[in-house]
Amino acid sequence: MTNAPEEALPTEGLVCVVGAGGKKTTLYTLANRLDRAVVTATVRIPIFDDHVARVVVDGDAVAALERHAADADIGVDWPLGLVPEQERDDRYLGYDPSVVDDLAGAHDGPVLVKADGARMREFKAPDDREPQIPDGADAVVPIASAHVVGEPLTDTRVHRPERVAAIAGIDEGDEVTADAVGRVLASPEGGLKDVSADAEAVALVNKVDDADDEAVGREIARAAFDADGPGRLDRVVLAALGEGRIVDVIDP
Repeated sequence: MTNAPEEALPTEGLVCVVGAGGKKTTLYTLANRLDRAVVTATVRIPIFDDHVARVVVDGDAVAALERHAADADIGVDWPLGLVPEQERDDRYLGYDPSVVDDLAGAHDGPVLVKADGARMREFKAPDDREPQIPDGADAVVPIASAHVVGEPLTDTRVHRPERVAAIAGIDEGDEVTADAVGRVLASPEGGLKDVSADAEAVALVNKVDDADDEAVGREIARAAFDADGPGRLDRVVLAALGEGRIVDVIDP
């Protein structure tokens, strides 16, 4: 078992994070541990200038990358944030997924992508327009927080609770169980929605802060593997990425 996020989580090529409970933390943790990383999005993303060496706002992502790479030869550092437009004071817009595909094809390092939104909740299921995963994604990381287990299935902690209820087979207002979280993470309508057959799929249970959270995380992992009939999940990672810490890596 490794304690290094960059060894437990996918880091090569085009890596998308989806779900809730740690997407941005995952992106920034990996970006600052990897060589020549680019952070971008296909959906809105909060201002993240403090988490990378530089953010470039440019509708032409490939041209912006090429300029930065040339500057890097004379001392401009990585990781690089790339976004097409600032929508308002607290967030940027994301690129079309096809643009991110082109960006990944032009880059010789990892491209880390926020590919859906969750409104700062701990758990979610996607709607009909989500996630926005580029066709060329090499890996997808569906995320949930261990802290949601034991909470009621309402929009206080869960984004789109009605979608979670439909996938997990429970009712809105019910207590969120580890089984429900695992089912959603492993579902082709949930955490694995629109993940291509040849992409690596690694579920992340984040905010595993203590022994109780670890026990919950292990229950979620077991439930996810039990629900994953096609065997799409390569592994489940338990982590406290706010501390940059991997708790365990669980194989099917």
